[in-house]
Amino acid sequence: MPGFLNAIDQSARGLSVQRSKMNVVAENIANAETTKTKDGGPYKRQRLIVEEQKNAGSFQSVMREVSGLSRTNGRHLAGRGLKMIEKSDASSVEGQVVDDPESSFKVVHDPSHPHADSEGYVKMPDIEIVTEMVDMMAASRAYEANTVAIGAAKKMAQDALDI
Repeated sequence: MPGFLNAIDQSARGLSVQRSKMNVVAENIANAETTKTKDGGPYKRQRLIVEEQKNAGSFQSVMREVSGLSRTNGRHLAGRGLKMIEKSDASSVEGQVVDDPESSFKVVHDPSHPHADSEGYVKMPDIEIVTEMVDMMAASRAYEANTVAIGAAKKMAQDALDI
């Protein structure tokens, strides 16, 4: 895949991950007061766990894919603080929604609540709206950064065609 298409592909994956993060945060905010779920207990805060997955390959195979070069000389990289690499740095990301292991429940005294126990206490989700909004803003900014990167890659490709 040519370099600019690889950049667009990586940014598109980033867009997908950030959209998933925003969806999880929105679900957390929407369920901040949910005391009874299908499982019977209060809503448990969700998190999106993102892990990098390395794509293995030799340096030369990556160079062939990215720029069509069939070989390179190690001296081209000498003196610039660079070194030959044996594995590709190209990677992808995957996300999985899981219950937040650090999340617990708040116990609130409200005898009038329909889900209160015999002593008048209700288990509420331990969701802090401020924390969720910070997570939403971070995901939104990362989403914007990926859209800018896609735009830059498209502009470089257009400029290359104009030459």
